[in-house]
Amino acid sequence: MAKVFWDLIKVGPFVVAATFLAANSTLVAEANEPVNSVAQLSQDSSSMDQVTSVSQFSDVQPTDWAFQALQSLVERYGCIAGYPNGTYRGNRALTRYEFAAGLNACLDRVNELIATATSDLVTKQDLATLQRLQEEFAAELATLRGRVDGLEARTAELEANQFSTTTKLVGEAIFSVSQAFGDTRAGGGDLVSNTVFSDRVRLNLYSSFVGKDQLQIRLQARNTISNAGVTGTNMTRLSYDGSENNSVGIDKINYAFNLSDAVRVKVDATGAEIFENVNNFNPDFASSGKGALSAYGRFSPIYRQAGNGAGITVNFLPKGPLTLSAAYFAQNQAISSPNNPAESSGLFNGSNTFFGQVAFKPSQAFNVGFSYARTYQVTPSLFQGIGSAFANNPFAGARTEANHYGIEATFQPSPQLALSGWGGYTNADSLTGADRSADAWYWAGAVALRDLGRKGNVLGVIFGQPPKITGGSGIASESGTSYHLEGLYKLNVSDNIQVTPGLLVIFNPEHNDNNNTIYVGTLRTTFSF
Repeated sequence: MAKVFWDLIKVGPFVVAATFLAANSTLVAEANEPVNSVAQLSQDSSSMDQVTSVSQFSDVQPTDWAFQALQSLVERYGCIAGYPNGTYRGNRALTRYEFAAGLNACLDRVNELIATATSDLVTKQDLATLQRLQEEFAAELATLRGRVDGLEARTAELEANQFSTTTKLVGEAIFSVSQAFGDTRAGGGDLVSNTVFSDRVRLNLYSSFVGKDQLQIRLQARNTISNAGVTGTNMTRLSYDGSENNSVGIDKINYAFNLSDAVRVKVDATGAEIFENVNNFNPDFASSGKGALSAYGRFSPIYRQAGNGAGITVNFLPKGPLTLSAAYFAQNQAISSPNNPAESSGLFNGSNTFFGQVAFKPSQAFNVGFSYARTYQVTPSLFQGIGSAFANNPFAGARTEANHYGIEATFQPSPQLALSGWGGYTNADSLTGADRSADAWYWAGAVALRDLGRKGNVLGVIFGQPPKITGGSGIASESGTSYHLEGLYKLNVSDNIQVTPGLLVIFNPEHNDNNNTIYVGTLRTTFSF
């Protein structure tokens, strides 16, 4: 048995390292690295496989100078492990800590041989050698034991003081400096605006009970007042606007789970948003905190038709390039909400949306989708406040039913360049008063230059036409055409801080060629934690 330890020294450092890593990776991590590297070493150790014959190593040959020593360790004592790919890697460096830990593993093997009545393999000479080696490495072994005890104590403290065993907290805070400027506001009159400093804070609680499910509860406080009051148009709205004077409230609750490996279900109790539930085809700009600065620049208006209400979304994810999505939502409006039992309200009798989408991804570079939504609104807002005032309420407050059709696409020719865009058509009919109908069109395209300046930064340009009434019966059409131009640069100061300066330009606001151009300059800082 004494020969085993000299063989350990003879065949090279990795023999002991491999033996030790296979069963005692935490010890090695504690001896050589900070606590935060333990997980990495544990992952490496999990990849070690025990071998029973030296021939299992593809990189060890009988002509190698340490072949016989290695053969003895493997076939006589089973005191070595290798990598799953069948390699040995005998040139790896070894520290005294690793040797001490490997020695401890071999001692365990000797004790196992004794306990299983194979003590004839262990001689007095072996035991004497073991004792000498234990004494020589006593300091290192004591240090290892002490560090393991310390790690166990810290782990116990973390487990005792963790927020929850099932829930994690993810937060986001926005600081915003913004000002609208131009000669006149939409509709006439001087555009009088001040520089404003506002904020929005969101705290998300994500809980999982079976591993593949997720319950989300979001708290929100904000005081970013919409600039539409001074510009005269919703076309200048920021992506994160809204104000409750920083009162904290729950604005989103949902639960998602897998019905099967190919079916994902999400139930929204409040705060439903279609763009979060399905592919929105604008990955660089969809987020209100880290995407476009404007409301229209985030994604197609068809993804706003959930109306922050309640409903269910089912995504079918078969193997292959196709993804199918279907959803139903009861919209949340002032006089019609899913939690209101009054007439013309509730889950099915109030404003609602049926939504469907087919997404086709034939390659990693190209993705295209076809979307449809059928909406009924007690209080009309055809595009949820996006576009001109007339496009959102073409029938002067009459109950409205509409069919929305959309096409969206993303093309990424390289990791540093992404092109995305959308187009849509809406046909709406009034359900009260005189029979009237309206046709509306909208479109937009976006370019994202990634990693510009430094890794993670994005330079973005978005250009398009917000929703516009182009025809119909019993109503007038909008004669002019508004254009939306937005430029922004997302600068990652760190992994948790992003600063985004940008400029929004609206030409011919409210689809009126007589209205002067309006500009909105914004500096948004987003903290993620």
